[in-house]
Amino acid sequence: MDPLDIMMNQEQVVPYFSPIISAENQLIIGYELKPYYEDSEKLSLDWFFKDDSIPSEFRLELNTIIQQKALDLFFNTEQSTLLFINYNAKLLLNDNGETLLNLLQSYAERGLNLNRLVLELSADYVIKHIDSYKHLLAYIQTLGIRLAIDDAGNQNGNLERLAMIKPNILKVDTSFLENDALPHLYQDVHHLLSMFSRKIGATLLFKGIETFQQLNYAWRNGGHYYQGIYFAKELPEFVATDCCKEKIKKDFHHFITFEQKKMKAQLDLTESINNQLSKSLKKLNTEDHYDKTILTIANDCDPITFRVYICNQAGYQLSSNAEKNSDGEWKLHYEGRQKNWSWRPYFFENIVRMNIEKKGILSDLYTDIERDERIRTYSFPMSEDVFIFIDIPYDFLYEQEGLL
Repeated sequence: MDPLDIMMNQEQVVPYFSPIISAENQLIIGYELKPYYEDSEKLSLDWFFKDDSIPSEFRLELNTIIQQKALDLFFNTEQSTLLFINYNAKLLLNDNGETLLNLLQSYAERGLNLNRLVLELSADYVIKHIDSYKHLLAYIQTLGIRLAIDDAGNQNGNLERLAMIKPNILKVDTSFLENDALPHLYQDVHHLLSMFSRKIGATLLFKGIETFQQLNYAWRNGGHYYQGIYFAKELPEFVATDCCKEKIKKDFHHFITFEQKKMKAQLDLTESINNQLSKSLKKLNTEDHYDKTILTIANDCDPITFRVYICNQAGYQLSSNAEKNSDGEWKLHYEGRQKNWSWRPYFFENIVRMNIEKKGILSDLYTDIERDERIRTYSFPMSEDVFIFIDIPYDFLYEQEGLL
């Protein structure tokens, strides 16, 4: 569509509102403003504000018009929710936020509480020009306006820079789940983002949720807020805050039931390996060489493992690797001796836990570098300073309900 046609027919530019739901109470806590052009059909105008070939004066003018319409409706209907205003980061910097701040100040003078507003900016441009933004964004936040950073899930290499602007909300897109692009790798990234958000006091918002699977992913990865057509369509008016409550409660019940089954499956596996190891260790003498120990354990635990080795509490490997070859035979690989594994995440935490609890620990899912497959590792204390590690292959985990 021609930008000039849009500018000549501004009365046909209409604000729509995309609901945002809280996991805590399953109620709508806010709406994101979505600009549309209504003629014979409804057309999204997101592209208009992103197109640098359109003069910035046009885009700022239309920005103000659509925001005025949205703010009038928001103010006049006395909403108690939040209003998310998505703003082109480059346009904001062009006039140092003057256009936006003048508009919002005019509504504040009429009685609008600026604490109800959330300024939403795309991460890429802000991160690249962080020094130019940090003072402006800090000032905007002093007015009570919250700051949301969109596409935060793509900024893991820039989290330190992102922390400089202290965003209140981090938005993550779930659309990657539409393909088979190794969602477990995204899960690791989003777990890191979830921890980062907690450290800086930000809330994690997952957007683009269209399916049960995507909501489940957001729920499992620390999403506090959810947004997408799975809950409600974008509409030109505000809807009842509890319109999705029963649906989400049902979904949460499914999630919780499934997670409980997973936890039971993992506890059952842990107990099973623990019992087998106790039997195996009784057959061994304390004087036995570590390589004899791992071969005995490997054969006793043959159906559930492909690699067994022993480390001390400092992370140094005391044994070879006992590894199952393609013929199902156990072979020793001596090059594993004296390698150090203390650099692995949670290594020392697990060592301390095993010494205190006097029992083994089943790891989370991770990708084994050598086999390039998802595995779990079971670690068990043979003594206060010697620990056995049993790697469990994907094939076994896949066959057991609740272990993936």
